Amino acid sequence: MQAFNEFATSLFGPAGPMIVIAGLGILLLVLAIPMFFMSRSNPMDRLNTTNASGRQKVDAATRAVLREKHKNQKLNKYAQFLEPQDAKELSDVRMKLLQAGYRTKDAVQIYYFAQFALGIGGLILGIVYFYLILDPANASTQQTVMYTLGPGAAGYMFPKYWVTSRMQKRQEEIEGGFPDSLDMMLVCVEAGQSMDQAIVRVSKELRASYPSLADEFELVSYEMKAGKDKTNVLNDMGERCGVQDVMSFVTVLNQSQSFGTPISDALRVYAAEMRDKRVMRAEEKANKLPTKMTLTTMMLTVPPLLIILVGPSVVGIQQLGSLGGSMGQ
Repeated sequence: MQAFNEFATSLFGPAGPMIVIAGLGILLLVLAIPMFFMSRSNPMDRLNTTNASGRQKVDAATRAVLREKHKNQKLNKYAQFLEPQDAKELSDVRMKLLQAGYRTKDAVQIYYFAQFALGIGGLILGIVYFYLILDPANASTQQTVMYTLGPGAAGYMFPKYWVTSRMQKRQEEIEGGFPDSLDMMLVCVEAGQSMDQAIVRVSKELRASYPSLADEFELVSYEMKAGKDKTNVLNDMGERCGVQDVMSFVTVLNQSQSFGTPISDALRVYAAEMRDKRVMRAEEKANKLPTKMTLTTMMLTVPPLLIILVGPSVVGIQQLGSLGGSMGQ
């Protein structure tokens, strides 16, 4: 780093390192702009040219309507740049966004676009702040890198932090409201409703208290009405929630359906377990509270206590010292 600083200073003067970094940023922008306009070849067009027999031809107007309905054309134009090329990475990012509550078709592209835009924007703001407010001539290499590349790195990591935080809050909400949903579902099933009707009713009742869990149950009801296999629907719900309690509940329902056991019995047992588990989580948090409060209690109570106990003695010693000095004189 010192050699780079000396080399850049010898070429461009005291502001040499900043000029080199700014030039690299501009070069990155120049190289990235053409990639925005490079779009992936349309597989539907390739299919239309290769199928000369006409057996697999698709109407062009229908294709255009479907693409316009399911894709954002502005983002889809840059899909090659705004989506990971690795299928596993794409699947992981899409699942993470689903667990955070973002279900749109363009969620992955918007996520990567936000990372790119905030990263470049932070880099530009850092360079402007460094040149206009600080003194580039007296800044060290560490300060240069920190004030220029730091905002860009923070902007690039902000979407990831936001999605992770939202996913954790959503999972905590689902985990907190799941025992109540099981109790409601058990009441509905024992009242004579089917499992599908119970899920619809529970989704409506939970809307005010736990909207994320209500959305999941509502999506499950829609998929069941559409004719999707119930086992796959429940498995997808467990993956979208990302909560161990929901995954266990899905396993219980699938086993109950496979072996032909009454769903009400399985719900009754599992609901009781979820209530006990919620009580255990509350007791765990209560037991952690004294440990967390120890440091705060010591910081707020020990200094006043020392002042109250030791303060009079210190004042008395000072008075005796001053009295002895006056008598010696």
